[in-house]
Amino acid sequence: MTNTDNMYQKLFFAGILFAGLFKSQTTNRMNLISDAVYYDGYAATVSTPVPSGLIRLSNTRYARKLTDAELNSFKAKIAMRVSIGALCDNYDRLGSVYLAMIPKNQPTYTINDTNVKRIEVGRYITPFMNKNRSPTDVPYTYDLSNMYNVFHDATLRTAYDMYMELDVFGVPYAAQNEVAGCTGRIDVFSGTLTFFSTDTGASSSDANALVPILTYIRLNNYNSTDVAGETVRIVSFNLPNAVTNARFYVISTPHGANSGGEEYERRQNYTYIDDVQMLTYTPGGISCEPFRVYNTQGNGIYGATPRSFSEWTSWNNWCPGNSVPVRGFTMPTVTAGNHTLKHTIPTAVFNQQQGDVYLSVYMQGKSNSALNVKDIKTVDVSIYPNPSSDFVNIRSKADVASISVFSIDGKKLAETYGENRVDISTYTPGIYFLNIVLKDGITFKHKIIKK
Repeated sequence: MTNTDNMYQKLFFAGILFAGLFKSQTTNRMNLISDAVYYDGYAATVSTPVPSGLIRLSNTRYARKLTDAELNSFKAKIAMRVSIGALCDNYDRLGSVYLAMIPKNQPTYTINDTNVKRIEVGRYITPFMNKNRSPTDVPYTYDLSNMYNVFHDATLRTAYDMYMELDVFGVPYAAQNEVAGCTGRIDVFSGTLTFFSTDTGASSSDANALVPILTYIRLNNYNSTDVAGETVRIVSFNLPNAVTNARFYVISTPHGANSGGEEYERRQNYTYIDDVQMLTYTPGGISCEPFRVYNTQGNGIYGATPRSFSEWTSWNNWCPGNSVPVRGFTMPTVTAGNHTLKHTIPTAVFNQQQGDVYLSVYMQGKSNSALNVKDIKTVDVSIYPNPSSDFVNIRSKADVASISVFSIDGKKLAETYGENRVDISTYTPGIYFLNIVLKDGITFKHKIIKK
């Protein structure tokens, strides 16, 4: 996968990798979760019996521990399949698959347990489904071959138990009135999680180091995090050992179905490491027609008739019934010590204070330490207005230690201490850079425009 990424990831692996695995005589199949029933995500956790071997972490999430035998059985090429079945939610929702690493000898855990090291390995969008119309389930397929070394790493397995978590959020209220047989019911979807692996045509890498950075973090402009027009997430992380052949995995989904909402506005996203721009992408941009078949409930996205490729790509950010692309970038070496990841969506608006962007990032590579991260700090920073004709403000829960202003050619023009804004009124119109130091130690650069 390159920095431009493969927007047809699901179709590729479903049609080539997955089909190839089924034909192989050396394929290992591992069914972890089978038709688990999910319930209203806003209701109190239900008390209905849990399928054998599973843990119900909430109405929206089940966990299943991987045994040593199962971990040993993974081969070099790994495909993961999620199947979501229609029950009593007929709207499009987000769901995810997580690898959760639980410290050894810890008997139980929760979604919010701070001892848990969790990464999101796959995300999907449920279609608009009516349980009385066929097809009643939708498959999502992912290439998870990069997890081979994680599953087989002796150091990680000595320190942690490994669980797979299958999550799907659902709400039954519309279906209770619109879908026959759903009156009074709060079961929303069923979920199945299966792995297939083979050594045929594959070779494992030496990427043993795993660095969880962000896991399903919300970006928005109305919970004291971001200002409309300048959405920025800053993460500081410390590596005790250098990582070579580092691969960063990025999953993000704009959410918000209101008029002018983030689901319908295609905006560029930028990811930086230590102030170097590493990834640029705009969600969506594909045709949703291949997934129309799964959308058996009438809805406002697919409509009654097919759309052309240009019609779809002019506005859509993602397709109900499709998986979310796992984007990424590589770095030959990430040195030991402190690093900063910045993810920004400069044109985000969150119209009427609705919607979010859900962001996950993890890194994998080769290192002397398998779980190679400590001292993760996350902070939301608002730099506004941008563009500006006079003052630029910096808002953050962490106080500002200093702000330096640089011209585009790198010349320092001004520096302030202990102030949360900088005056650019005397500068000529153009592009400038702020070097911002927060009192918690996070340092980063940000581009501003003087009008």
